[in-house]
Amino acid sequence: MTVRPSPRSANDIRVNPVAGALGADVDGVDLCRPLGTETAARIRRALLDHLVLFFRDQELTPDALLAVARQFGTPIEYPFVTGIEGYPEVIEVAKLEHERVNFGGIWHSDTTYLEAPPMGTLLLARQVPRAGGDTLFANMYLACKTLSEGMRAVLGGLTAINSSAKADASRTREDRVRSAPKDGADRELEAEHPVLRTHPETGRRALYVNVAHTVRFGGMTEAESAPLLGYLFRHLTKPEFTCRFQWRPGSLALWDNRAAQHNPINDYHGFRRIMHRVTLAGDRPR
Repeated sequence: MTVRPSPRSANDIRVNPVAGALGADVDGVDLCRPLGTETAARIRRALLDHLVLFFRDQELTPDALLAVARQFGTPIEYPFVTGIEGYPEVIEVAKLEHERVNFGGIWHSDTTYLEAPPMGTLLLARQVPRAGGDTLFANMYLACKTLSEGMRAVLGGLTAINSSAKADASRTREDRVRSAPKDGADRELEAEHPVLRTHPETGRRALYVNVAHTVRFGGMTEAESAPLLGYLFRHLTKPEFTCRFQWRPGSLALWDNRAAQHNPINDYHGFRRIMHRVTLAGDRPR
C-alpha cells in the first residue's frame, strides 16, 4: 500500500520579506507534496501581503506544477502560444543562445488586453544562465499611493485601452509564436480597464497601466495620452517600488497580477533560459 505524505503544517512555513516594497521568500514547504487547507490559506495570505512569493528547490513535473496552480486558482491557456505537449495551460518561456530578444522583456502586467486578465502567474525555472536573467517586480499599490491626491483624483475617472499589438511587447513574442503558434496568433486583442483598479480581495487601489500593453486613455488619442502615460510608466518603476529575484533551476515565483508588474532582464546573450509558466484566471478589473 502506498502511503501518501501528510501535508506540511502551516506552522512549518517561514515567510521572509526580501525588500521593503514587495516580495518574500517562502521556506519550509515542498510543493511536490499536497498542501493542506491551512497551508494553502497561509500562502495565499502571504501572496496578498507581499504580492510575489519565491520558492526554491521545487522539482515540479508539469502535472505537479498544475496541481500547485490549482491550489490558488484556475489555470488558463495563453492566447498566442501553444502549451507544451499534453499540457495546454503550461507554456514554455524561452530564450535560446542565438536569440537577442527575450519573451516579455518589458515592464508589464500579464495580458491586460484580455477582458478578464489573469489574477496570478506561476513561473518555474527549468534552465537558467550562470549569471543574468533576473526578474524585477514592482508594487502597484505603492505606485498608486505615492501619486498626489490631485493626480489620483484625475486618474480615478479614467480608463485605459490595452492592446496585444503594442510594438515593443509584440516583438518580444515573435520567436515563441513562430516556434509554437496558436490558432489566431496573428489577431489583435484589446480591452478597456480602469487606470486605478480596486483589488477584489484586499479592496486596495493599484495603478493599472503598463508600458507593454497600454496604448491610450479611453476617449483620447494616443498623442493626447502620451505625456501622462509616459509619466506614469516612469513613476511605477521607481527603484523603491521594486524587488529583484535571481533564479536557480527549480525556483518558482508566484505573483499577484492585479497589483504587481514584472520585467525579465535581458542580460544573458549567448546563453539559454527555459521557464515554464502557468497563468490563473482572473476577473474583470473594476
